Amino acid sequence: MLLYQIGELFQSYAVDKSRKSIADLMDIRPDYANVKKDDGLIRISPEDVKVGDTIVIKPGERVPLDARVIEGVSMLDTSALTGESLPRELEPGDEILSGCINVNGVITAKVTKEYEESTVSKILDLVENASSKKSRSEQFITRFARYYTPVVVMLALLLALLPPLLIKGANFNEWTYRALSFLVVSCPCALVISIPLTFFSGIGGASKKGILVKGSNYFEALANAEIMVFDKTGTLTKGVFEVQEINPKGMMGRIYNEEDKEGPNVERINEISEELLELTAHAESLSTHPISRSILKAYGKDIDQSIVSDANEIAGHGIEAVVRGKKIIAGNTKLMKLRGIDYTAEELIGTVVHVAIDGQYAGYILIADELKKDAAETIKKLKATSIKQNVMLTGDNQSVGEKIGRTLGLDKVFTELLPADKVDKLEDLLTLTSDKGKLVYVGDGINDAPVLARADVGIAMGGLGSDAAIEAADVVIMTDEPSKIPVAIKIARKIIGIANQNIIFAIGVKIALLILSALGITGLWMAIFGDVGVTIIAVINSFRALKIKD
Repeated sequence: MLLYQIGELFQSYAVDKSRKSIADLMDIRPDYANVKKDDGLIRISPEDVKVGDTIVIKPGERVPLDARVIEGVSMLDTSALTGESLPRELEPGDEILSGCINVNGVITAKVTKEYEESTVSKILDLVENASSKKSRSEQFITRFARYYTPVVVMLALLLALLPPLLIKGANFNEWTYRALSFLVVSCPCALVISIPLTFFSGIGGASKKGILVKGSNYFEALANAEIMVFDKTGTLTKGVFEVQEINPKGMMGRIYNEEDKEGPNVERINEISEELLELTAHAESLSTHPISRSILKAYGKDIDQSIVSDANEIAGHGIEAVVRGKKIIAGNTKLMKLRGIDYTAEELIGTVVHVAIDGQYAGYILIADELKKDAAETIKKLKATSIKQNVMLTGDNQSVGEKIGRTLGLDKVFTELLPADKVDKLEDLLTLTSDKGKLVYVGDGINDAPVLARADVGIAMGGLGSDAAIEAADVVIMTDEPSKIPVAIKIARKIIGIANQNIIFAIGVKIALLILSALGITGLWMAIFGDVGVTIIAVINSFRALKIKD
């Protein structure tokens, strides 16, 4: 009885710990929203708030719905969603996700999504439904128990009745005792409890790291991953186009070469770069093109329209304008050729805006989508986890794609692909996996949804990713960090390893003790160990799934 009590204690502890790891995530559910009306603030249920309503989030309150900040500055605790402990700064214009906690300032925001479509609602739905998708190990245990239990009950009954009737000198007391020992040993609770518990713990542990797994069956697929396929923009790169480099050349470049005979003066170079950016920003100020907006953002100052005249945007080429009496030509190589300007051609990652002043080449501004800081380390770690190939599929041009591939150490790069082309390439790559091997696709955009759904395992970047991608994916990375992918694979392989250990150990011990019990070599004491003792050991082994390290 003491052994049974110890077994119950360990089982309860393991289940409670697993439930708590899930319950911690469930705490992100907001209780109310402060909606701003003419007569003040009204506290209502988040489900009743409409898109476009203005809400106020006070310090210490949880963000009830996805919204955009329109007033106030504060710090946002995103740890419940992303697992990141460092608060994020908030200011007007920033997007905020439901489930996060406002740390200090009062924030006024405009609701962008209804509660059913908000981040917190989708996360809760993912976690609540995750247990419905069972792994192969869990399915095996369910089928095993369905046939195993009636079979061993029948065998125990035959063991108690047949020997006394067929063997001379055998008595019912001895064979009934053996049958009872046989029955106690045969109880499959070690498997029925420890295997689902291992996967349940894994789902909770991964959630704490900002990795949402939609079902335990995806752990099994991740553990067998052989080929990793990545989208570029928003997955390996930040997805935000910004000015990366301002490089004065030609006319402007000669200024500091002539003035600084003893070598380049850093301050003077910075002044010239700022002047080039200022002239280009004023020339681009009347354009609505994303590249123009990136240059204006980098300039970061008010535009004096009084010094700009004769602005002319040439579609597909760039812009011309007079700024402070100087003729500014800013655009791509086609515009430089069109105007007969001798420019400097370099192999660069990103969009190059060439600038000419009064007909002479002045330099270029490089606008690029910056690589995520952990992208290269991610590829390196994936290779260490025995991934056979790391591949990138992108709609970007060949030179940009191939240079990023070389920088990150990717095995293959396919460029200039439309969404349908990505699916075709994925089909080709699927043929390269082994019988048990799986292909994993990582993406974040709407155009990635078909590929995410087609892959053996689809991983979506959830922080900035599109709703369609998150919906189609099997695993969601809430931090938008590709470095979480090797962590997810490590978690998956650890969980599958623990589950296999429990299966082999429990079945092996039980088969041995069943034979020994039937032969009368072991009694009820050993039978109880074979039942509860094996369960305790298996459950303790399952505890390891609760401890998830980076």
